[in-house]
Amino acid sequence: MSLVRRHPFHIVDPSPWPLTTAFGAFCLTAGSVMYMHAYTGGGTIALIGLATILYSMYTWCRDIVRESTFQGNHTMAVQTGIRYGMLLFILSEVVFFAAFFWGFFHSSLSPTIEIGAVWPPKGIETLNPWEVPFLNTVILLLSGATVTWSHHAMIHGNRTQSILGLVFTVILAITFTGFQVFEYMDASFRISDGIYGTTFYMSTGFHGFHVFVGTCFLAVCLIREIKHHFTTKHHVGFEAAAWYWHFVDVVWLFLFVSIYWWGGA
Repeated sequence: MSLVRRHPFHIVDPSPWPLTTAFGAFCLTAGSVMYMHAYTGGGTIALIGLATILYSMYTWCRDIVRESTFQGNHTMAVQTGIRYGMLLFILSEVVFFAAFFWGFFHSSLSPTIEIGAVWPPKGIETLNPWEVPFLNTVILLLSGATVTWSHHAMIHGNRTQSILGLVFTVILAITFTGFQVFEYMDASFRISDGIYGTTFYMSTGFHGFHVFVGTCFLAVCLIREIKHHFTTKHHVGFEAAAWYWHFVDVVWLFLFVSIYWWGGA
């Protein structure tokens, strides 16, 4: 005899993916630290962690799509809870990046004698903010416009325009990442070059990681839109991806103004 559910909420089935994601995050963090300090095997551990996270992301997203699209478990009450959860997650990310900005301004507004009492520190050849950084700013702002275009098209039931907007967004995101990698390869300083290198690579590097995660998020939404998973009323997964991407845009604007432009002058 089956039980009748008398509430609109979804009782989630037991899942191994939170555990595997945590294990992957631990390996990625520990391996990255080992790699940065030239310990043997650090890079391998970091790659194992990254692969574990990517696999967990795929399988976890697969289960969520199955629960929402095919089993109908994401009622309006569940969607509201997901939206609140995403907003709280973005708030935690704001605090996360605030720590890096705090460290940057703490060191740049009152540079110590150990770095020559000047900012940027002596011996650091900073990047020109009006070359690759400004180009990446334009690319990221344009991607914010295309994802908004896709969202409005989805709300009005225009699948062709929605898919086109998402395709442009993913292409722009990949282009941004490519230019970021080129910039890192061209830079004359590394993360080990004092407080400037540390704050620069930690803040821009973590932003780049968020761009990578957001690109995966949007690519999944693109595939789901092609497969008719979204409707004009039910597309909370795409809303979460769009909110996350706009957050990435705003963080980059602060990075460009504070670290590239003001901090590199």
